[in-house]
Amino acid sequence: MADPTVAALYRYPVKGLSPERMRETALTVGDAVPFDRAYAIENGPGPFNAAAPRHLPKITFLCLMRDERLARMQTSFDCATHTLVITQNGAVVARGDLRTRDGRAVIESFMTREMAAELRGDPRVVSAPGHCFSDVREKCLHIVNLASVRALKQSMGCAIDPLRFRPNVMIEGLGAWSELDLLDREIALGGATLKVFKRTVRCAATNVDPETSARDMELPDALSHMLGHRDFGVYAMVVAGGIVREGDPVRTGH
Repeated sequence: MADPTVAALYRYPVKGLSPERMRETALTVGDAVPFDRAYAIENGPGPFNAAAPRHLPKITFLCLMRDERLARMQTSFDCATHTLVITQNGAVVARGDLRTRDGRAVIESFMTREMAAELRGDPRVVSAPGHCFSDVREKCLHIVNLASVRALKQSMGCAIDPLRFRPNVMIEGLGAWSELDLLDREIALGGATLKVFKRTVRCAATNVDPETSARDMELPDALSHMLGHRDFGVYAMVVAGGIVREGDPVRTGH
């Protein structure tokens, strides 16, 4: 087996919307990937307070677990201008600077029209300096082992897009399921070191095809049947900062 490497890097600037692939990223101790889940869209009036941000359940926001039609929207985010562009069928349908009231209003208006059936009230684009709208309280990265994706694919007998699992890092060259044994161990990605602290318990978001938005699989149930649990992927916190690039070596510690 070849030495493990970083196969791909991703961030998700707006929670629930499409990923952006990165060739490299700079990781800082105790922080997430820059601009990862820096914004979210509240599903109707909610408790998020930008002056005192705190972790909230994912259902507070528009999210793939409940709102699969989000996957139909292809998005791009300019980190220099904080401008979100939403396209559908190759055409730009909304564009707004998320730092400004007017820019947020454009995105909110689009979501009001597009997601009317899913909304509990007026949507609101929210953010706070340094806050990450992760599914877990800790600022961290989500790591997925591509060998485990292939093992699950073989078990189910159908193709599985790894992006169903919303990874920040895809790793190639590890044995299938070996990432689940990395709990409380350090893992070096290029110039950075992370410590794995939690397995990822999968929810219904993984049932949504990231290309078509079809809810066409039952992956948590398949994992439970195959492994006796619903864990797939791991969360890890940065304990030594540095640059990580696609193709960088991956080293696991004890």
